[in-house]
Amino acid sequence: MQTFLLIIHLFVCFFIIFIVLIQSGKGAELGAAFGGSSQTLFGARGAATIFGKLTTVAAVIFMLTSLTLAIVTAKGRSVVTPAPMTEHRPVPPAPGAAKGPLQGVQPQQKGAPAPAPAPVQPAKSK
Repeated sequence: MQTFLLIIHLFVCFFIIFIVLIQSGKGAELGAAFGGSSQTLFGARGAATIFGKLTTVAAVIFMLTSLTLAIVTAKGRSVVTPAPMTEHRPVPPAPGAAKGPLQGVQPQQKGAPAPAPAPVQPAKSK
């Protein structure tokens, strides 16, 4: 269903582009309107042309397919989904890596008591 709607939507998109490009421009007379033109500026228009009617119908179909695609695509699932939580595992050091102050400290497991802190030895003064 979604693929069918997408194909129709794309067809209507290209049709709107085509039908708009082949129409004669209405704004071309605005520059000549102040110098005296046969058409009135924003005044009475003649009967709607077939191109105008086709543009209106294509625009309505475009809006309907856009709305339907939005509903069908988002139905039943959220656009914003939470990322799955992964367990953090420390990376073992590379062979020959320098040993820092926390080297060899094992992560605390759930439910296990916290290890007692190592006693701090005072610095010797000279």
